[in-house]
Amino acid sequence: MAEPERTTERKLRPAPLLFEPSEAATDPEHFFDLESIEDPRELLARATELTLAFRAAQERAVEFQALAAAQLADPRRFDRLPPAAIAAEAEWTEDYARKMIEFGESLQREAGPDRS
Repeated sequence: MAEPERTTERKLRPAPLLFEPSEAATDPEHFFDLESIEDPRELLARATELTLAFRAAQERAVEFQALAAAQLADPRRFDRLPPAAIAAEAEWTEDYARKMIEFGESLQREAGPDRS
């Protein structure tokens, strides 16, 4: 699982992730057309772009998970969920759910009062 800590570095601008045609997605050897790149420098450059893009996407997804967890646990909600229920829904441990809720609350505070 990803750590629910925000890095002080600002987000990298990832390379665009191009959607793969459905027939290519069924081929286990096909991955964003990397297998067709013959020049090792070009392959390294594109694979690095994809790595950075996936890292950036993963970081943003974790932030959205944390925001959702904080919103679901918000005591002002009549239908709020306890950390155990959030953990079960997200397939986390209860301790990790608590950390994600705290992380989400910190993200909400950073965003300002109109985001909560």
